[in-house]
Amino acid sequence: MLVLLTTAMLFIVTACAEILGCYTVYLWLKAARSRWWLVPGAVSLGLFAWLLTLHPSSSAGRIYAAYGGVYIAMAMFWQWAVEHQRPDHWDLLGAGVCLTGMAIIVLGPRAS
Repeated sequence: MLVLLTTAMLFIVTACAEILGCYTVYLWLKAARSRWWLVPGAVSLGLFAWLLTLHPSSSAGRIYAAYGGVYIAMAMFWQWAVEHQRPDHWDLLGAGVCLTGMAIIVLGPRAS
């Protein structure tokens, strides 16, 4: 159970690092913010890449696929918490479907 909780928290921190890194580039390009926003963005994306290597799995593809579900859910949370735009029921349904897929990938029985 501890491994599952640790992995879930690692997925969340990884998603936050990626979203923050991409958001800073978005602010620079779309919101006409200073190019200095690229500095924390680059650091955050570097942190994201490093965090992704910490996920326990014998298959990088499986981890990336499972991470994708958490990323989508965290992006909906980001939309609400940072951009102050409440996700609608379609956003929440889509994120729920993605998290269900992630749970199937992570918790599914594996052949020895």
